[in-house]
Amino acid sequence: MDYSAANQQLWNVVIQLGYIAGVVLLANYLRQMSGIIRNSMMPVAVLGGFLLLALKYTGIIHPDQAFMETLTYHGIALGFIAMSLRVPKPREESTEHKIGLRSGAVIVSTYMVQGVTGLIITMGLAYTLMPDLFQAAGLLLPMGYGQGPGQANNIGATYQTLGFKGGHSFGLAIAAAGYLVACIAGVIILIVLRRSGKLTGNTAVTDKGYDAEFFNGKDEIPISESVDKMSVQMAMVILVYFVTYLVTRGITSGIAALNEGLAGTVNTLLWGFNFIIGSALAILLRVILERHRRAGRIKRQYQNNYLLNRLSGTFFDIMIVAGIASINVEDIRGLVLPFILLTVIGGIVTWLHLSYVCKAVYPDYYYEGLISMFGMLTGTISSGVLLLREADPALDTPAANNLITGSSFGILLGAPVLILVGLAPKSPAMCLVTLGLATVYLVILDVIIFRVGRGKLK
Repeated sequence: MDYSAANQQLWNVVIQLGYIAGVVLLANYLRQMSGIIRNSMMPVAVLGGFLLLALKYTGIIHPDQAFMETLTYHGIALGFIAMSLRVPKPREESTEHKIGLRSGAVIVSTYMVQGVTGLIITMGLAYTLMPDLFQAAGLLLPMGYGQGPGQANNIGATYQTLGFKGGHSFGLAIAAAGYLVACIAGVIILIVLRRSGKLTGNTAVTDKGYDAEFFNGKDEIPISESVDKMSVQMAMVILVYFVTYLVTRGITSGIAALNEGLAGTVNTLLWGFNFIIGSALAILLRVILERHRRAGRIKRQYQNNYLLNRLSGTFFDIMIVAGIASINVEDIRGLVLPFILLTVIGGIVTWLHLSYVCKAVYPDYYYEGLISMFGMLTGTISSGVLLLREADPALDTPAANNLITGSSFGILLGAPVLILVGLAPKSPAMCLVTLGLATVYLVILDVIIFRVGRGKLK
């Protein structure tokens, strides 16, 4: 085997991770040295991501696009698996299931608000300034903002085959813009909330004042044994992700064998949201280990919450840098006017809607719940976690878990979204029908948000 630099396959991983490590350390240095950057609350991972993006477009370095997208994809799942393996506090365990349905309704109702807004914009342009505009293009707003680049890519490509010239690039451009809105507007919102005194927590977690129990819980495996404690945490995370792959592959293969048409839509959704399956399997492993320990078949607790937090933080940081660096500015191309209107107005209505519904769903941690949902529903789950880590560095509130449980219920509640997305491009009349159906479904979701859990609706 050739171990020299000529073997690019051998050294590519080291080179790409070296780029990420370099910009993270540089961003950390700049944040420490610059009061402007530090006071802006710009997270190191975001700053590092934009530094790598700038270096890419200036031609100084050449990150591997496919590798960066791979890191972004796997980083989401690995980070949430590590979080889901943590042994929950009694408060978390008692509220985890109750809030899931309402969080799912918050997510899907935001899709509806984005879809209605997008259709009004593109239909309005089609009837006035841009008569040749594909009217259903507005539905790429919830695909790009709400569901991320995967669905924006798929639906945009589908619309392109149905007559929307540049639909594939347009969908990806909205997804990229959504991530920028989540990062830039989200950080600005954090600054405003912090300066107004609405966020009072520290911007960083320090070790000062923590006792030994914070780092090593009761009945856990020893810190130093025949295998390192961190190795055990990593092994559990990777094993769960491997099983996630096997389970997802089994489900998608079964669906494909039953119905190829259904598989084309559902299987993409399952692979795109594989972190939900991974989180569910991590929770299952957590429950199994706990029951065996209570039964006396296992003497020790294998999970360490502190180390799992550190692992999830590392995965999320790498994912954020890689995600920003993989943005393609060229995807914007034409369609400047609808693009600007959709991205700007879409961000505003998303914030206004979430500001309203999150007060009802997350009264005890309103701002943490609001900022995390805004980050996810303009960008991706990674940007939701990114903003949350600035508002709640130790992830003390259930807001992070709500992103997982809410997304799980969101898949079920979001099934009609796929119907609406397929119905709208059939004709201008169907766009109007889709607009009406989306509005009706939004009302139904609002009933779930405001009445479930309050004793009025079972």
